[in-house]
Amino acid sequence: MNRRDLLKGLAGLPILGTYAYFFSRKVINEKRTELNNFQKFISSKINISGTTDKAIFTDKKLRVGVVGYGIRGKYLMKSMGFMTPEEVDQLSDKARKVFLEQPDLNVEITGVCDLYQPRLEEAARAAANIERKGISGFSERPVKMYRHYRDLVTSPDVDAVVIATSDHWHAPITIEAANAGKHVYCEKALTHSLEDVYKVRDAVKTNRVVFQLGHQNRQAENNVIAAKVIQAGLLGNINLVETTTNRNSPNGAWVYHIPEEAGPHNVDWKNFLRDTNIPFNKEHFFRWRLFWDYGTGLNGDLMTHEFDSINQMLRMGIPEIVTTTGGIYHWKDKREVPDVQQTVMEYPSRHFSLIYSASLASSIFRPKKVMGNEAALEFGSTLNLFVEPSSKIYKDYIKNKDVIPNQPVVITNDYQAQIDAISSATEKYFASRGLLYTSHDGKIVDTTHLHIAEWLNGIRRGTPVSCGIDEAFEEGITAMMATIAYREGRVVRWDGKKVI
Repeated sequence: MNRRDLLKGLAGLPILGTYAYFFSRKVINEKRTELNNFQKFISSKINISGTTDKAIFTDKKLRVGVVGYGIRGKYLMKSMGFMTPEEVDQLSDKARKVFLEQPDLNVEITGVCDLYQPRLEEAARAAANIERKGISGFSERPVKMYRHYRDLVTSPDVDAVVIATSDHWHAPITIEAANAGKHVYCEKALTHSLEDVYKVRDAVKTNRVVFQLGHQNRQAENNVIAAKVIQAGLLGNINLVETTTNRNSPNGAWVYHIPEEAGPHNVDWKNFLRDTNIPFNKEHFFRWRLFWDYGTGLNGDLMTHEFDSINQMLRMGIPEIVTTTGGIYHWKDKREVPDVQQTVMEYPSRHFSLIYSASLASSIFRPKKVMGNEAALEFGSTLNLFVEPSSKIYKDYIKNKDVIPNQPVVITNDYQAQIDAISSATEKYFASRGLLYTSHDGKIVDTTHLHIAEWLNGIRRGTPVSCGIDEAFEEGITAMMATIAYREGRVVRWDGKKVI
């Protein structure tokens, strides 16, 4: 491949927002002008159409019901434009600007459901704040509060349902909502059991509702551009992928705050339990991610984000072989799920391996890497290309010293991890993985907002969603394979139809 062919191949990649493409950090002055002109040429030839096209929001207002108002449910409502007036007042100037400039999705929250009474009341107060006001400008309005999800998903006042409960309720609520003809946005993990993966897929497809799984990383421009680079064959033959999770804080390890005032009088413990019958336990309710009865551990909670990000780029689907090792090596707090884990996913028919490695007791940054025989991509707040010394595709550029082998070539500069509003270690981790913000049309945008907007566009216009039921099924099976491999201590295989 000569220089002209390479530039022609890269011409298919979108220049979005504030992104710029560079082919080497070692660029002499006369070539810098050439590259800048090339960038301008590419930008002038590409029609940039964002996922938040305001035209889609002039349609009929959609009535949304939200089930679950914990950490994620609260963030989903914020991404739809709803926060309590107290929370609006507490936002930093930068975060308030991002929130207030977020396009109006033309939705109404007509019902909220949570099993903890104070959270239920807070959810209703957020849903009532339709003008995004602080305390001084807030006008109260009634929002229906449901104690049981079944009453919400069958309500004639609800067109679509957002699910942000503990993992063990994702499948039952999705199935009942789909059977009631309601469109569904569901947080990962897709399900809590292997058999439920099939049941959810069948319910969504049978009822022909629009389903979106909560993988907002699909909207991060670094991921979108990386997918274009990989699918253009610019890495050569992919042989190894490494992706990770690294966090080191109580919150990052799911040791969440437990309200002192919580108890049987304001927690609906009976409706929280699904397949078990144990006495009331505050830790199980507020830290459900630590226990197998309600959560899916690292596989469903964090590995799924990494898997989906790679699946977005490689479109590799369900692995043929999965092994998982690890254990509870740091957080000796009665948890049942591992805090250190390695999962290896093999794709023999596609000639590559995917390795997921996680630690909840080390915050060292480990970028994800996609490795090919011609070049590799490394992901962080920037997207870097590393050319192989033996590359045939890039041999002319190596010879001309346009590019230095194994030295980073900056493909994009994204400031998603640099926003002033990001402060906690957990938020910085999520930002670095494309799970909080991205740049869109030159502005910082919430990726969850974009993901929900895409789902709403699918409901209104029938346009495709990026993480629909087919992608969700692939992830659901993969997460269950990894969990079975860990809990049963064995190699798990996929024969094309079932797990064995």
